Amino acid sequence: MVRWMAGAAAVGMALGAAACGTAEQAGGPASPAATGGATGNVAEGFKIGLLLPEAKTARYEKFDRPYIEQNVSKFCPNCEVVYNNANQDPNQQQQQVDSMLTNNVKVIILDAVDAKAIASSVSKAKQQGVKVIAYDRLAGGPIDAYTSFDNIQVGKMQGEALLNAIRAGGDPKRGPIVMINGSPTDPNAGDFKKGAHSVLDGQVTIGKEYDTPDWSPDQANTEATGAFTALGADKVIGVYAANDGMAGGIARAMQNAGVKKGTPLTGQDAELAAIQRILLGTQTMTIYKPIKPEAENAARMAVDIGLGKQISGTGTVDNGSSSSIPAQIIQPIVVTKDNIKDTVVKDGFWTVEEICTPEVRSACQSAGIS
Repeated sequence: MVRWMAGAAAVGMALGAAACGTAEQAGGPASPAATGGATGNVAEGFKIGLLLPEAKTARYEKFDRPYIEQNVSKFCPNCEVVYNNANQDPNQQQQQVDSMLTNNVKVIILDAVDAKAIASSVSKAKQQGVKVIAYDRLAGGPIDAYTSFDNIQVGKMQGEALLNAIRAGGDPKRGPIVMINGSPTDPNAGDFKKGAHSVLDGQVTIGKEYDTPDWSPDQANTEATGAFTALGADKVIGVYAANDGMAGGIARAMQNAGVKKGTPLTGQDAELAAIQRILLGTQTMTIYKPIKPEAENAARMAVDIGLGKQISGTGTVDNGSSSSIPAQIIQPIVVTKDNIKDTVVKDGFWTVEEICTPEVRSACQSAGIS
């Protein structure tokens, strides 16, 4: 989906080379996202709406919201952030956009629950002169800017990690795998799925595959349980889970069904429980997406565009209504037992104390985390 602008290929190569490094190397704060003269006054301030999709995933309330609010305050001390969380309800998010417009916000930072459903609300915002920045997920409608990660690359990384782990145990076609993808209403889920299939297709046998509404861990548990019954729990050699929340539900299903211990299981988001599962050997990997630079990009874009500056980015994206939306794209990082200390711990995403609870302490010591 990402269409790199002239010269951005070199940026992509540099980001790719950093994928095995720390988050600071791979996704540090972007350079100013806007150019040109301001037509507003930062001293006067203005309202910036922040709409996040749900609270079940730990990142949104623990990281995204405070990081965005802190950065808005840094770039525009007199700006006010007006916040709402949609609790995974697209209708509620549409109502929240209406409320933002009534509340005279100048810019909305939007992480859409349903990219297609929110398009009419984005159009309404544009008609009223309110700018919309798509955050983390690409939204439909006439958005003005976008910041996220290379989501197809995320899927490729997940697929490569799964394939390598399966190969370590023998012929990758010695048994079936199960694929449990994310929500069909989330465009990111489609990109993750596309990236994973580009690696796995032809290399493994996909026995069962599901698209999971609302990224539900409980639904993923049900899907996995059904797949293990249909395929034979003792025959399944790997499971692709699109994120860590679902991986938690799948891990329980694997244990209950008697899937062989150590069978590869992927994830994404570097959630605390996932990091602990990786240390305990019940999950193989996760994807760490440094939220600090993403949040800083969104805050900088919101302030700059609210001041009337021209937004630019490392590339452009196509959301169906426009093929030239300026985008700031950040490189994701694969996390395994071997680099937990050099990624999520080094960046302060999780502390040693948070990770190494009594039941995980021995595994932490074995992994050199102390």
